[in-house]
Amino acid sequence: MTIPDRQASAALASLILLQVIMLSALYAGIRPHPPVATPLFGIAPFLGASVSIALSALIVQPLTTSAGRTLSVLAGLMALISFGPQKYFDAQFALIWPAVILGQLAAVVIFVRVFAAIRQHGEINVTPKANAGQA
Repeated sequence: MTIPDRQASAALASLILLQVIMLSALYAGIRPHPPVATPLFGIAPFLGASVSIALSALIVQPLTTSAGRTLSVLAGLMALISFGPQKYFDAQFALIWPAVILGQLAAVVIFVRVFAAIRQHGEINVTPKANAGQA
């Protein structure tokens, strides 16, 4: 496994752990925890879906396959709903700042690694292959 693969996998694992811990806090009623519901959806099902997508990205390899890259970006975007910059204005920010900052850093690592892999993959496809007799 390459260093970029390890970095993307570590970032996905960080998001999975953060979201599982927040979901556990919700179920246990330990503060601070996410609200039971938001105006658009229930938070527990959303966190469950977020964790599932991040785990799927790990399984199909976050940088190697197009499915892995797509799932990785989706996992990062879904994590930013929970840990995005809007949380700086949350009344509980003083209690949740470590999770917010780590979640944002993990999402940034995922985005950087995925877009670098896409760029590299695109360069590989564009470069003409040398014929057998050429050096």
